[in-house]
Amino acid sequence: MQELIMTTKFNPTQNVPSGHFPSAAFCVFSNRFLAVIVAICAVRIKHGAVFANNIAPLWAFTPCALSNTMSSWSQYASLKYVSFPVQTVFKSSKIIPVMMMGKFLKGTSYPVGQYIEAVCITTGVAIFSFSSKSSNNDTTTELIGLMFLLMYISFDSFTSQWQDKVYTQYGRSNVDPYQMMLGVNISAICITTAGLVITGDFPIVAEFLRANPIVFRYNIITAITSASGQLCIFYTIKEFGPIVFTIIMTTRQMMSICISALVFGHPISANALLGAAVVFSVIFYQIRRKYYARLAKKRTGN
Repeated sequence: MQELIMTTKFNPTQNVPSGHFPSAAFCVFSNRFLAVIVAICAVRIKHGAVFANNIAPLWAFTPCALSNTMSSWSQYASLKYVSFPVQTVFKSSKIIPVMMMGKFLKGTSYPVGQYIEAVCITTGVAIFSFSSKSSNNDTTTELIGLMFLLMYISFDSFTSQWQDKVYTQYGRSNVDPYQMMLGVNISAICITTAGLVITGDFPIVAEFLRANPIVFRYNIITAITSASGQLCIFYTIKEFGPIVFTIIMTTRQMMSICISALVFGHPISANALLGAAVVFSVIFYQIRRKYYARLAKKRTGN
């Protein structure tokens, strides 16, 4: 849906003669607006009040809200400048930056083997992505697009690590995924609203949506999927940590291309199959390693 919104040429307007959706910031705003509503409902249902039981103050969520907003904006903006395979590779290469942010923000140490696994997963997804997508109809890659993608992975890596830091600092039992979602999105909606007001995008977007009502429906669909996805994201980061979350998201990138190939009949080359084999082999190895590590820990505890 993101690619559909940002790359489709719709009916041009007076302020947007190109016909392309004019504001990546508005896409982020619409996602965060619905996410706040969902989070308020979830917190109210679970705790009986919206803010009364919050141990972590709202300002604690602001840094990751800012980075989350910037990563989303960069992701939308990059689609105007880079080809789909390039974006997929960058989105699938977050494991190493996440580990670097973990070391910088929390002093987390990772074994050398985990870095090797991260490199293997990133390499496998890169091979799969480039081998599975034809670039004939893709947008020409430009330097500015690569800069947006670099911003995306940097901000996104910071976001998950800061969220994990909040859980650690205030206690995982005191901050649940719904409170995290509420805190992050309240700050994010303030940031995106301020940005839209300062840039003057609101009237331009309103004019564009009046001329292209289908785009408004696309934004609603994207907002719904984004809000529901955030519930899963915050739960995963709390229960399993940012590295596991990144591995899941990385695998999702490859799976999305697999589903596209099955549904739309896109051919998958031998090189793509090799990339898939590398990724799944590493992930299965990680599952096996963690399983035996858990067994060893139980034996030691007993």
